[in-house]
Amino acid sequence: MSNTNLYLDLNILQKVPSFNINQDSTGASKTAFYGGVTRARVSAQNWQKAVHDFFKAENAAVATKTKEVAELLAYKLTALDGSLDANSAIDKSIATLGAAGLKFKRDQSTGRVLTDTYLMISPDQIEKLAQYALTHDNFTDRNAKNDVTRILQTNNSLDLALFGRIVADNPRLNVSAAAQVAHAISTHEIKSEYDYFTAFDDSHPDKATDVDMLGAVEYDSAILYRYANVSVNTLANNLNGGDIVKSVAEFVKAFILSMPTTARMTFANKTLPNYIMITLREGTPINLASAFEEPIISKKDCISKSIMRLEDEYMATKRFVEEPLMNVILTNHPSRINNQAGNLSDLLKQVTDALTKAMQSEDVDD
Repeated sequence: MSNTNLYLDLNILQKVPSFNINQDSTGASKTAFYGGVTRARVSAQNWQKAVHDFFKAENAAVATKTKEVAELLAYKLTALDGSLDANSAIDKSIATLGAAGLKFKRDQSTGRVLTDTYLMISPDQIEKLAQYALTHDNFTDRNAKNDVTRILQTNNSLDLALFGRIVADNPRLNVSAAAQVAHAISTHEIKSEYDYFTAFDDSHPDKATDVDMLGAVEYDSAILYRYANVSVNTLANNLNGGDIVKSVAEFVKAFILSMPTTARMTFANKTLPNYIMITLREGTPINLASAFEEPIISKKDCISKSIMRLEDEYMATKRFVEEPLMNVILTNHPSRINNQAGNLSDLLKQVTDALTKAMQSEDVDD
């Protein structure tokens, strides 16, 4: 690919009824102060976790975030070589991972071998490390260190390639995130409410007026503005020649359909987006949150006003950047954008077709 980076912007408006899908340390719904008012907020990390879980539910290979990477590798070693006992496997695992600069300590309470911090590692990386470890004995020379590091620099799962990895013990193992996910915020001001609930002991019907438990949970209702982008070049680098177009489409689908699951059983708040705008452009991603710096104020049809404001902001960006390579929307609401997809499958097809064409053009230019 050329030095000109391709970026895919995802802008979503989504009605969510009573919810508490992202809580602070007190259990209250997270908020943001923007445009002089309090907004509902769902953190970027929370929605990234939702995308990770969506991939997992779709049976995609996903990375594991763990301090027990040595234990994972030891388990794979014994699965591949039944002659290895548990102690030999963990020793070989520590020696192999130590070649990449990872440091370990033994937990005094459990006896398990841990890294100091969490490490994201993909199934393919575990598999390749195990195969390497079983065919080598010396992990202290330069070749071994380079080989093990190279295994951990490649073979990334899609979620690892998208969201990246930081390794304090060896920065060479860092993976630059190909996707950026913004904190979702409401397009309007919110005032949190409280649901007070009680519990009774059904085995004592004669004491039905006695409350055994009284509690409360905070919740919001909102139209959320959700935004994410993908650096296509960075993703291509992280996947080392994988199917980039398919991978981008998988992320787009996951981001559209996923939702954090906190308090899901309490509120049953799973909804679908009401408006999706996807833009493919060169040079820079563009977050359109400034469309809602002045909060939407409406007693009805707040979604239509949010859509109008978002499209106004999109039109305004054309004064500062070149015309995008593609802009497509999917919605059941009135819109001024001409290119509209008929359904999700059509939306994904338009994205993949435009991205394929753009990447082929760049390859020709190279």
